[in-house]
Amino acid sequence: MTLEELNHVTPEQAVELFQSCCAAPGWIQGMVDGRPYANRGEMIRHSRSLWPTLSEADWLQAFEAHPKIGDLDSLRARYANTKALASGEQAGTQSASEHVLNRLKTGNDHYLDKFGFIFIVCATGKSAADMLELLEARLPNSRHEELQNAAAEQANITELRLEKLV
Repeated sequence: MTLEELNHVTPEQAVELFQSCCAAPGWIQGMVDGRPYANRGEMIRHSRSLWPTLSEADWLQAFEAHPKIGDLDSLRARYANTKALASGEQAGTQSASEHVLNRLKTGNDHYLDKFGFIFIVCATGKSAADMLELLEARLPNSRHEELQNAAAEQANITELRLEKLV
């Protein structure tokens, strides 16, 4: 899709397109309302300007739209609408050992129990071992710290998806 096409789709179509990048309702509406964008850089800058305005509920809804790291069946089955944009994001888990994948699953379960949302990391370019190391390093954090960390990672993921969108 070109930026010109994105600028001219109906608001309903724009909601669908932006939702494939991030499920935070406040961000989606902000991106729809921010059109037309003169160029990709302007679109990315507008996206970045929206992050500080989002509520915790927005962030949690965005996190809910992600599969757990290492849960590739969930990635395929539950998030088909983001398949094209998410492809390759968890490629590092495809060649991981069973031991590392099991530790990722256990760590993710512990993280979810502790913080109330799944571990969010921009997985692009990271191996499963890298993601496991990040997960284990973030587990001792407070919920507030992790909400901030996850939100920053969500912003990175969304930006990558926006770049793939247009």
